[in-house]
Amino acid sequence: MKTILLIEDDLALRENTAELLELSKYVVLSAPNGKVGIEKALQHVPDIIVCDIMMPEIDGYGVLEKVSSNELTRHIPFIFLSAKTEHKEIRKGMDLGADDYLTKPFEEDELLSAIESRLAKSEILSKAISDDPKKKASEPEDSLRNLNELKNFFDDNGVISNYAKGETIYVEGAHSNNIYLILDGVVKSHKMDEKGKELTTALHKADDFLGFTSFMDTVPYQESATAVDDVELAGISKKHLKEVLGKSQNVSLELMNVLTDNISEIKEQLLQMAYSSVRKKTAQTIIQFTQVLNKKPNEAIKISRYDLASVAGIATESLIRTLSGFKKDNLIEIEGRNIKILDLKRLGEID
Repeated sequence: MKTILLIEDDLALRENTAELLELSKYVVLSAPNGKVGIEKALQHVPDIIVCDIMMPEIDGYGVLEKVSSNELTRHIPFIFLSAKTEHKEIRKGMDLGADDYLTKPFEEDELLSAIESRLAKSEILSKAISDDPKKKASEPEDSLRNLNELKNFFDDNGVISNYAKGETIYVEGAHSNNIYLILDGVVKSHKMDEKGKELTTALHKADDFLGFTSFMDTVPYQESATAVDDVELAGISKKHLKEVLGKSQNVSLELMNVLTDNISEIKEQLLQMAYSSVRKKTAQTIIQFTQVLNKKPNEAIKISRYDLASVAGIATESLIRTLSGFKKDNLIEIEGRNIKILDLKRLGEID
């Protein structure tokens, strides 16, 4: 059985999380602050560390710095837990060497999946090094360890560009020179159908990649991209990115997984647009925008009816009629362009 060191100062969260992990067949060591956490890490050398950031005595950054500098514990995968969602805070943790970052509140499956994947990756790398001790020494010094370091690379070395709400970032058919990381804001990808109607294929939020088509220079963008609100991007040329990924096989594999997941999400959205009722399309689109814009269910989203209709794949007039029906049913509240979910459970159950 694998051993997890859980460092969390919130007693209720620490106990609940420990119980969840124990039910999932892990041995759990708990610590109420960073100082105790470091002591237990050095004493027990766990298989993975899950650590809060804001804590008394020593914060999560201090814990990571300490265990990373010790030869006994530097190899241990490290996952941050925090209510902080700012890009600079995430980047700070990753720059220090964290392997993953989960924001509170998190889903049980999300935590278990992060732990399982980091343990599996650690085991694979350890086996590869033990089978070939020269492999670690032969890795390029400037290679990246994981997807988070790739995002930091974009942030540090990319060309920063800003787009106002409604501004076009690139158009379908244009030469695809760059790949982007969204630093702030939301971007929609969209295409035009044969009748000239816009079809939104995906919504991209901060920390998502944008503009992947092919690494072949001759392949154009397959869709257009427009800023849903004010957007900041970091762009890297395809040529430069190919050179970086060529030195970092693990990052390339993680990136492939991300792109595969994106394709699956787009397929699911297109199936929903093709076969769902107008009411279900509208309900799911409102929920999707709430998630992408990182809003709580009781927080209003400000989005144009045109964008909502485009993502849902229905006429704007049909969307407006459906929203009025939702309002009468006390599912949502509407004030101008603002929409607030009043009953998330009922809205999600609409068919």
